[in-house]
Amino acid sequence: MSPKLPSATPRKVIKALKKIGYVFHHQKGSHVFLFNPAVPGRLVNVPYHNRDLKKGTLKIILKQVSQTGMEPNRLIELL
Repeated sequence: MSPKLPSATPRKVIKALKKIGYVFHHQKGSHVFLFNPAVPGRLVNVPYHNRDLKKGTLKIILKQVSQTGMEPNRLIELL
């Protein structure tokens, strides 16, 4: 069973992604794109707003992280 998803702000998610090795790529409008230098060609997209991310959005971010070969549970621990 996977751990319960915490509520998280976009700022907190971006900070946690940077701690596990992701680097800022670019920003387009209200979305921030980060990438992992170890896995070229894969971006993680984080919508940047003033409110907490919805659970579904956080699940999509975790899915994008798992597609780059990283462990999504590690990101959840940092949130």
